[in-house]
Amino acid sequence: MNKQRAAEIAASPVMAHVTYEGVPIYIQHVDEDNETARIYPLDEPENEQEVPLNNLEEH
Repeated sequence: MNKQRAAEIAASPVMAHVTYEGVPIYIQHVDEDNETARIYPLDEPENEQEVPLNNLEEH
């Protein structure tokens, strides 16, 4: 996923269907300089992770 689209999704009040390694996730924050995103699985909000943007997939 490109950083522009990831930032749009993170800022939007509308929930987008995005996955990381096949798991539905929520994007909390996008670090455009490092091209990473702070995410968590929808069913595990306590499991935050920093992942590369190119590992995120929008459906």
